[in-house]
Amino acid sequence: MIDPQLKRGLLDICVLSALRKGDSYGYQIIKDLSGCIEISESTLYPILRRLEAAGSLTVYSVAHAGRLRKFYRLTPGGVEQIDQFLAGWPEIERIYAMIKESAEYDARAVSE
Repeated sequence: MIDPQLKRGLLDICVLSALRKGDSYGYQIIKDLSGCIEISESTLYPILRRLEAAGSLTVYSVAHAGRLRKFYRLTPGGVEQIDQFLAGWPEIERIYAMIKESAEYDARAVSE
């Protein structure tokens, strides 16, 4: 199980990445992310509002089955946010390697 704080930090990037594939709406975003990270409607919609306020995405409405459905579109600022995350990934890999190495050291020390 992933730490809730770590998950919270990844959700914005996951939502933006789902939109990088094309415009989408809330329920579809949840379905698109279900294979990699669990997200509920009550978590998604505040993220979408925050990303819109930050200029990372825009919102427009389309009539569907007699109702208006909100669609979300990635902006250049959202693409930049994803690119910055990817540029920082090597640092995350180094942190992971250090943590894993220390866990393996602890396991060896206990077995000796």
